[in-house]
Amino acid sequence: MEIAYYKDQFLTDVNEGVVPIQERGHQFGDGIYEVVRVYNKKPFMLEEHLDRFEQSAEAIALKLPYSRDELKEIIMEGIERSEEQNVDVYFQLTRGIAPRLHFYPDTQAVLSLVVKPSKPLAEDKKRDGVAVHVMDDERWSNCYIKSLNLLPNVMAKQAAFEKGCDEAILIRDEFVTEGSSSNLFVVKDGTLYTTPATRHILHGITRKAVFILAERLQIPMKEEHFTLEFLKDADEAFITSTTSEVLPIKKVDDVNLPTHLTITHRLQKEFKTLY
Repeated sequence: MEIAYYKDQFLTDVNEGVVPIQERGHQFGDGIYEVVRVYNKKPFMLEEHLDRFEQSAEAIALKLPYSRDELKEIIMEGIERSEEQNVDVYFQLTRGIAPRLHFYPDTQAVLSLVVKPSKPLAEDKKRDGVAVHVMDDERWSNCYIKSLNLLPNVMAKQAAFEKGCDEAILIRDEFVTEGSSSNLFVVKDGTLYTTPATRHILHGITRKAVFILAERLQIPMKEEHFTLEFLKDADEAFITSTTSEVLPIKKVDDVNLPTHLTITHRLQKEFKTLY
């Protein structure tokens, strides 16, 4: 069962209504979003998601129509309305409805939300890993904003899919940035490496969870830029996201990575203790 919310009210049908033609999110992608995973009716790292939501809104001068507590109440009501224990909550905020002009109009921002059952990944992928395809990072320079403008990410994901891969790994100025919908980690000689949280990557919530787990498990960790060659020479590698959690990489284009995933599997196991 899916639950939907749009413009100040919950809907009786997730497909109810039509987005206005002059909705800025529809015409310009003028908005932001978040996806929160819920385990046993408890949203995972909700405060961190809301922090990022507020930061994204501020970055594009988008005024939130609700207080933080009001937004949390809407999210929790959506979760309670669902019949499922484990769901994903997608919520977005657009600049609203106005005649089509490129500058920011004086409008009321519009919140929409969908709650739907989570789709766990296949056990063999969580255990053995997935294949990834390497591509140039052709996105804009402000990837830290969780914007609705996802076409470059979608195109990269589609290109990876057509190569028989689950994710695209992106390269900018000779250095690896992240995946099309994930952050990337590499294990080398017992140390965990990941790209620094600059404007060129999304500051992932699950990425942040891995930092917590690495400290707890006393796994050395470094935030620094690394090359594709470093990735292909990794002892282990994995991607992280809200829906993938901690997901091993078994192959980078035509290069098979080692199958002994000691650190990755430790992090996967410990991740479950966070929820």
